[in-house]
Amino acid sequence: MEPPVPGERVLVVDDEPDIVALVAYHLAKAGYRVVTAATGAEAIDQVKREHPALVVLDLMLPGMSGLDVIQALRRDEPTRRVPVLMLTARREESDRIRGLSLGADDYLTKPFSPAELVLRVKAILRRTGAVPDKDDILAIGDISINRSAHSVAVSGDEVDLTPTEYKLLILLAERRGRVQARSHLLQAVWEAAPDIQTRTVDMHVQRLRTKLGRAGDTIETVRGFGYRLRSGAAKGT
Repeated sequence: MEPPVPGERVLVVDDEPDIVALVAYHLAKAGYRVVTAATGAEAIDQVKREHPALVVLDLMLPGMSGLDVIQALRRDEPTRRVPVLMLTARREESDRIRGLSLGADDYLTKPFSPAELVLRVKAILRRTGAVPDKDDILAIGDISINRSAHSVAVSGDEVDLTPTEYKLLILLAERRGRVQARSHLLQAVWEAAPDIQTRTVDMHVQRLRTKLGRAGDTIETVRGFGYRLRSGAAKGT
């Protein structure tokens, strides 16, 4: 396994000391620098002070819930792009769906394997910190993607995307006109096994369309299979 970049911080947020200790131990063993928080308010404060590369966030927190924390992070410009891996109970599907719709990058259900958590953290950081292959602009219709700056605009107006939303859009854009199966998107964007729930893809596509506004219908649903970005007028390829 490749070691993480030296100094990369991961914030672990959970009100159960045993879980915090377990997660912190395995992340530290993998080479990450770990900071912790037990409440939502403390988590937001830690993100602002410590600038972690990623937050492992339990949804069931006292007072301010993990969902509230995600909303607060996504509202604030300095913290809105911090990747979030949420932890949730398996029975709470509605929380998982809402967490993804609010901007979480991935989720892991309790009880979880510490080894899998470390792999999920590594996968998120790899895709959100990846260096683009080309230093140019990819334009499809009204959508303009700056691959060097990892930024997106629609008709000149910048669109604020999470790292996972950006990775999803760039994958569809670079393969425009070709249908991408949900299972393939899960493997390429989330680096997940094909049997993991495809609802994760659907929720992110829905949120991506909303953020793209009038250009959102460029992403077409191919019923029973996956998604395709219409070719349109493209340049920068």
